[in-house]
Amino acid sequence: MAGLARVLLAAAAALCLAVPAGGAPPRDTSAYQGLGTWVDIWDGAQWAKPEDAVARMRDLGVTTLYLETSNYSQAVDLLRPAALGRFVDAAHANGLRIVAWYLPSFANVVRDLRRSLAAVRFRSPKGEAFDSFALDIEAKVVPSAAKRSVRLLGLSRALRKAVGPDYPLGAIIPAPRGMDLNPKYWPGFPYEGLAKSYDVFMPMGYFTYRRHYPGGSAAYTLSNIRLLRAGTGDPALPVHVIGGIADDVTSSQLRGFLRAARTGGAIGAGLYDFALTTPRQWTQLQASNALPAPG
Repeated sequence: MAGLARVLLAAAAALCLAVPAGGAPPRDTSAYQGLGTWVDIWDGAQWAKPEDAVARMRDLGVTTLYLETSNYSQAVDLLRPAALGRFVDAAHANGLRIVAWYLPSFANVVRDLRRSLAAVRFRSPKGEAFDSFALDIEAKVVPSAAKRSVRLLGLSRALRKAVGPDYPLGAIIPAPRGMDLNPKYWPGFPYEGLAKSYDVFMPMGYFTYRRHYPGGSAAYTLSNIRLLRAGTGDPALPVHVIGGIADDVTSSQLRGFLRAARTGGAIGAGLYDFALTTPRQWTQLQASNALPAPG
């Protein structure tokens, strides 16, 4: 483990990947509060017209856009950098926060670190930066869960050291209750270790995969929040819950999800993803008092 961390830190130093002075927001959870929406690298319509997409998000009451910058299957560290800049500038011009996210493989942790920090260091033509960065922790490219955990924790420590003590980081994680129900997926998931590097946890609580779960979307979502806080040992852990998949979510499921977000004290919530969320769902999300006001 120590050897892996030394390799990662040496790579970060050699590549000059430290965050530029003055470019990072204060380390708090405000970027993750309220109604969030997601755009991944496959959402072609949104990438073609970032300004139109962000203006629509503003009108729908979205407070934070979560934007995928690349993933381990791509050939470049940052996909569509010109469009990335347009998204960042449009988000800030419309009063939205924007959080970058990257999906690592853990098969090449030096590359995963470099690509994560490329998002952190990114600047738009107007000099604007992402408000935070979140690591999407779910890939099983490395078959051994134990080895995956070791590499994940090494990557996370190196990422925290590289961005410094004041930069906010988010951890996008598999649903804790889902991992309990599928114990072979990631046994020994390192909640407590991750809590040392990340400020906000974002469980992918896709209740549409659990249609027969007792208590429905509300029970599943609340279980994810409680298991996550128990696993990290932090009863006040900031949590932003992700529900979905949006085009398969019923009105009743969405009501239950939002009720559980409020009951569990989540700081924010949203469905995956923007392109799949229907007008009726936006109406429900806008009307929900489960979502705290920004700041």
